[in-house]
Amino acid sequence: MSQIWKGPLERIDAFRWRIPRFLGSMRVEGLIFADETLISRVRADQALQQVVHVAHLPGLAGPSMAMPDIHWGYGFPIGGVAAMDIREGVVSPGGVGYDINCGVRLMRTDLDEDALRSRLKILTERLYANIPSGVGSSGKLKLDSRSLKKVLTRGSKWAVEQGFGCARDLERTEDGGCMEGADADALSSRALERGKPQLGTLGAGNHFIEIQVVDAVYDFEAARAYGLRQGMITLMIHTGSRGLGYQVCDDHVGVMMKAMTRYQIEVPDRQLACAPVESAEGRRYLAAMAAAANYAWTNRQIILHCVRESFEQVFQDSAERLGLDMIYDVAHNIAKFETHETGNETRRVLVHRKGATRAFGPGRPEIPEVYRSIGQPVLIPGDMGTASYVLRGTSAAMKETFGSTCHGAGRVLSRHAAQRAAQGRRIDEELARKGILVLSRSRKTLAEEAPEAYKDIHEVVEIVHGAGISKKVVRMKPLAVIKG
Repeated sequence: MSQIWKGPLERIDAFRWRIPRFLGSMRVEGLIFADETLISRVRADQALQQVVHVAHLPGLAGPSMAMPDIHWGYGFPIGGVAAMDIREGVVSPGGVGYDINCGVRLMRTDLDEDALRSRLKILTERLYANIPSGVGSSGKLKLDSRSLKKVLTRGSKWAVEQGFGCARDLERTEDGGCMEGADADALSSRALERGKPQLGTLGAGNHFIEIQVVDAVYDFEAARAYGLRQGMITLMIHTGSRGLGYQVCDDHVGVMMKAMTRYQIEVPDRQLACAPVESAEGRRYLAAMAAAANYAWTNRQIILHCVRESFEQVFQDSAERLGLDMIYDVAHNIAKFETHETGNETRRVLVHRKGATRAFGPGRPEIPEVYRSIGQPVLIPGDMGTASYVLRGTSAAMKETFGSTCHGAGRVLSRHAAQRAAQGRRIDEELARKGILVLSRSRKTLAEEAPEAYKDIHEVVEIVHGAGISKKVVRMKPLAVIKG
């Protein structure tokens, strides 16, 4: 394996590594969460260089951080976290990514595996039929311009007002499913056109719907608070803002590349195009990003409604009697204004999380009251052949990572490399032999998302658990997966 990273890398402890400020142009150091096995693989990726690049940005309020699911991305590494001082810092679309508010929603049921097995195939097929998936897929909702703008400003609240869910869903969604400061007028006509037909669709790539069973409980108190128990059937939804979010990022990267000259900002990589947080360009991007985030939450809310309808159709019973209740919804790609303790002061900062998730500890007012004494539920999806996890946020994360942790397993193979590795294979049949039913619009997608394309989710979770920035609650194994 070739060693791409040649710079300094110092071990702090079993789960932390430091990149010191070895370049005079670096404003802060780098902090990477990894064990010895994982760091050897990370060295062979360009992601460590991206950690250094991020460390050059103006106004950083702490280190340039990377979670154990780190891998190369656009500008920021995926798994990257960076907090910016509001007055002196910048906002960078590359620190959020193209799939704005790609995130995960988890729901519980009162069903056990035995009660589901005989109907698993028909339920999976019904979900597949009711929820459009695949590249460029269109949903059953046909929005006009006025309705779309309401989605962009009201988020999941709009969906619930239209009958797609209930107030309890909003209470258990990050930000209540509606990010403040959204402005539909900050989006281009192209972004709006891409958003009109795609609400309520899964998309392709690593997006999925997964039927799971809880097969291990590590923290019984937290599991009880979250409504989870051994043997329970759960369902996870992983998707984002679709083509609308992609277009928002693409539009504003171009704007900020031009703006950097005006603000005399120099960056080591043009993909880190940015503008001051309080500049006209920065404020406009944040307003557009919030609108895209609201679109993503609405998208997951409508998919959740379709999931409930699918269960009702298959089991001939109401969603309420089946216990189909939402646990939580978290965003993975987003920038948020938050208050944190840094040094000896409390500061308002803009936290970029790209392929990272909030892991807020007990007592934070942003956490739903029902979970506040335990800490925020942290949802960590695996690949379609392994497990997913629910963790809980910790006070340690609040002190060290601006309340952040990993968001998944993280790729080790590019999509092209994964396709080459899977050439001539039937990934769906391989998974079927493991007892996992898979439905997908494309064999190409299954090849790109083959389990070996990702890091070991168990290792990634053990690192954040061992580091104390989030703690294991339960593990879920997949029974059936729907891919785009």
